[in-house]
Amino acid sequence: MIAYRATLDVPRELVQFVAKLLAEERRRRGTPKGSRALTCFWQAVLGVRWFRDRTAPDALARDHGISRATAYRYLDEVVAVLADEAPELREALERARNEGLSHVILDGKIIPCDRCKEPAASVKGEVIDLWYSGKAHAHGGNIQAVCAPGGFPLWVSQAEPGSVHDLTAARAHAFPALYPAAAAGLPTLADPGYEGAGTGILIPIKQPPGSREPDVNTRTRNAIQRSLRCLGERGFALLTQRWRTLQHITASPSKISDIARAALVLTHFEYGYIT
Repeated sequence: MIAYRATLDVPRELVQFVAKLLAEERRRRGTPKGSRALTCFWQAVLGVRWFRDRTAPDALARDHGISRATAYRYLDEVVAVLADEAPELREALERARNEGLSHVILDGKIIPCDRCKEPAASVKGEVIDLWYSGKAHAHGGNIQAVCAPGGFPLWVSQAEPGSVHDLTAARAHAFPALYPAAAAGLPTLADPGYEGAGTGILIPIKQPPGSREPDVNTRTRNAIQRSLRCLGERGFALLTQRWRTLQHITASPSKISDIARAALVLTHFEYGYIT
């Protein structure tokens, strides 16, 4: 066996932030001092390692000298305390308006996960695999995100099964807050997959079948809209490239929502969006 030391490439302040949340949760539960296998700091290290490097719980348990079951329980606690800090959409939009943002960007992504086939009925009455996404050609959960004009993620939604269309997921989780924001002067840019979203959700104008090429004004509008909206792709890139556990989640799909929200909070702290 070869022993070695490794460096966790995150700011120490981030681990201390997570440790503080864990300490507050232990006080809320009335956990006796010294009754846990790990201190709040080392439990935070364990959790951040999992988010950053997708370190297997078995390896985390071995490295920290705890049982496998304890490692899983500690991970769940880290995810839960972080997810509780994630902003709600109305809160995120209110802050965006107060900061003078010209618009926000709506985008959706399938977060891959391990999942056995789960039959379900589609809207057309056909039998489908609930968690399989035809768009991504993989099992996963559909997460919607609202980003700032530069692509910084402001909010992520609860996860819907992968078979759910972006428009359907957005209607359930995003539009109820985006419509009032648009009416107050904060419109949303989105891709053509959100066609039919309604007033305030701006998408490129599609060319009607069999018609002539759109006029120059329409083409110019579409080009400007696409050049602004494409920056929204940066939001999911920041989340999934920095917190690699989002690249493929091996936990239950029911945990995708909290894991994505927890990753958002980690990102917000690293970029100074929260302190």
